[in-house]
Amino acid sequence: MVYLTRRYRFAASHRLHNPGLAPEENARVYGKCNNPYGHGHNYVLEVTMAGPVDSGTGMAFDLAALDGVVQREVLDRLDHTHLNLDVDLFKTVVPTTENVCMEVYGVLRKHLESLPSRGQARLHKVRLEETNSNYFEYEG
Repeated sequence: MVYLTRRYRFAASHRLHNPGLAPEENARVYGKCNNPYGHGHNYVLEVTMAGPVDSGTGMAFDLAALDGVVQREVLDRLDHTHLNLDVDLFKTVVPTTENVCMEVYGVLRKHLESLPSRGQARLHKVRLEETNSNYFEYEG
């Protein structure tokens, strides 16, 4: 089993706010991340594929195919957006990095599994770094 990890970057802003909570509770739960105008991050996304090395190509997964899916399904949808305002899902779901990480995993899994050239490789995990101090990983 070989693990292939590819790193990508995107910038997005968000506001952590649950409309079901009182303003004081939102401020307590989300702190400065509850700023009414939002705040931004330069996210680092790592996508890890797992699978055997194909004897014909010598690769576990086609990097160009992976790059294409990530570009189309994640970066084009999230880069330079305000997650709460520009991404349909996050109009009703609080765009914590945990939730963004799980959404990215779900989208990538769906699109990567449908690739005819994926061989036996599968999406293993997604890692999303929000700051130098914290990151989140999701394995499905």
